[in-house]
Amino acid sequence: MSQVMTNVAGSSAYRIREVDGRDDEIVDILTELHRLTFFTGASVPPFDWGHWWLAYRETAPVAFAGVVPSTHVRNAGYFCRVGVLRRHWGHRLQLRLMRTVEARARRNGWSSLVSDTTGNVVSANNFIRAGYRMYRPPCPWAFPDTIYWHKAIALGASSHSTHSKRR
Repeated sequence: MSQVMTNVAGSSAYRIREVDGRDDEIVDILTELHRLTFFTGASVPPFDWGHWWLAYRETAPVAFAGVVPSTHVRNAGYFCRVGVLRRHWGHRLQLRLMRTVEARARRNGWSSLVSDTTGNVVSANNFIRAGYRMYRPPCPWAFPDTIYWHKAIALGASSHSTHSKRR
């Protein structure tokens, strides 16, 4: 796909934008990024459900993430996908996308986010970096060697405060 960047020329910063998973052009981009980051390791999700983001370097999409309402945990979001093109690893994009998903979870009024990883040490380390905790769900939904992640979401909390600090 010509819109998906394949090299890291230039020094522009990355930017993240929420996108409409019902738009055909966006679905094509998300599908291609999914193919390039997950190969055949995971099926392509329905992009018309939940919330989706693209991360861009200049005008080229280089990473994506998605969250849907959890079907396993009450009042929670399920962080269903995050993928970063290999040439863009090392720029904290996965972590930035995770923070963006957390902000959406707060706006949705969800009390937590859950996810899972199977055989992906890089993603597992990013979940740890982002403050997720491993947990054992009452009804595991994936493979026997899957690691499940949970993070409580503080409603109304923000990294940008409009109040002055107390002294």
